[in-house]
Amino acid sequence: MVDVLVVGGGNAALCAALMAREAGASVLLLEAAPREWRGGNSQHTRNLRCMHDAPQDVLVDAYPEEEYWQDLLKVTGGQTDEKLARLVIRASATCRDWMRRHGVHFQPPLSGALHVARTNAFFMGGGKALVNAYYRSAEALGVRIRYGAPVDALELENGRFKAARIGAERIEARACVLAAGGFESNRDWLREAWGQNERGEWPADNFLIRGTRYNQGVLLKFMLDAGADRIGDPSQSHCVAIDARAPLYDGGICTRIDCVSLGVVVNRDAQRFYDEGEDFWPKRYAIWGRLTAMQPGQIAYSIIDAKAVGRFMPPVFPGVTADSVPELGRRLGLDPVAFARTLREYNQACRTGTFDHTTLDDCRTEGLAPAKTHWARPIDTAPFYGYALRPGITFTYLGLKVDETAAVRFNGVPSDNLFVAGEMMAGNVLGKGYTAGVGMSIGTAFGRIAGTRAAAAARQSHHAGASHAAA
Repeated sequence: MVDVLVVGGGNAALCAALMAREAGASVLLLEAAPREWRGGNSQHTRNLRCMHDAPQDVLVDAYPEEEYWQDLLKVTGGQTDEKLARLVIRASATCRDWMRRHGVHFQPPLSGALHVARTNAFFMGGGKALVNAYYRSAEALGVRIRYGAPVDALELENGRFKAARIGAERIEARACVLAAGGFESNRDWLREAWGQNERGEWPADNFLIRGTRYNQGVLLKFMLDAGADRIGDPSQSHCVAIDARAPLYDGGICTRIDCVSLGVVVNRDAQRFYDEGEDFWPKRYAIWGRLTAMQPGQIAYSIIDAKAVGRFMPPVFPGVTADSVPELGRRLGLDPVAFARTLREYNQACRTGTFDHTTLDDCRTEGLAPAKTHWARPIDTAPFYGYALRPGITFTYLGLKVDETAAVRFNGVPSDNLFVAGEMMAGNVLGKGYTAGVGMSIGTAFGRIAGTRAAAAARQSHHAGASHAAA
């Protein structure tokens, strides 16, 4: 029998496996995906949001705990557990040396990575390199790894873990960590969560999945049906406006459209529907997927002109271009008259001060609803560019309720040998909204806690078993 079973193969699962192994436990990790797709959504990540009180290696200036907390509070609208959020924030200050010991490299700040050089540490080679480093380290330490091993059920007894099942196969362990992701790849569950809107549409039918196709939520559903305490709204997720031409799965970071704050966004009726200049892009990019999901047909269009080119990370796919606004509208399939009217009204409302995309500048609109509160400049310089946007789901927030021990709870009672980390519990910290890099902070903090606790639980179980046998 193995000491610790880890179910999942992304960042949180790997952190748990490594910590459990470092604590002396024998560890088996079960990854549902085949080896070439291992790592879940973590393979698409780029960085970790880190608290720090002074400049540290790849991080500039300072990003103190209170500012991190306020950033999180703002994007979640208060839908967060402050105790657990602060635990994550504090853990983000001290985990990088441990990550380096397991082969993760960080890179100096990228020029043009707006404002994130202060708040986020970037992985050299991105999430794929991080995942590969952790797998290499796990293998070197003796963690057993099985790919193509999707767990579909657990054996539980009074809140205690007994065994995991892969079909008819039964795998026993003294303790278990669940880190198998959300349900974002399960279209039926997404449809159920979002329902039908007043237009008779099923919004979820038009969602693209930014990450892995293997996050079907099988284990999450099993746990909820088994009576585990839940947290979060099933319709809430890390949902980003991405290129409508992106693949259905695994498009990752490169499908994001980052020019929203430099222009305007309209729906298929050629109407604006939200303030594009509300705040800096790294803080607000993750609201645009949900905003787009609420629009007719779940589609929107990001519109810029030549003045914006070179000021944002260029998308993988080139935009639709035109030399006039009505022609751009036609090429995007929008009513050219309505589109031209919307842009004309926006241009007339612009009160251009000193444009500065690195600060909350004084370029705004006046007498326009919705307003654009910063970076408002007339869209008047050809060529004009348009990018069709769809909601891109990264991960869902419905999950298992935990405390600072990462234990799964049943009617408020924590299990003594079943723990959870990563997307399966992120809803404790993220009730809604998102800010760049916080998912990796949550997965790293709770993965490490869960692994440590699972190793201790396994040790206790082993001693109890030995004492019982001796008696």
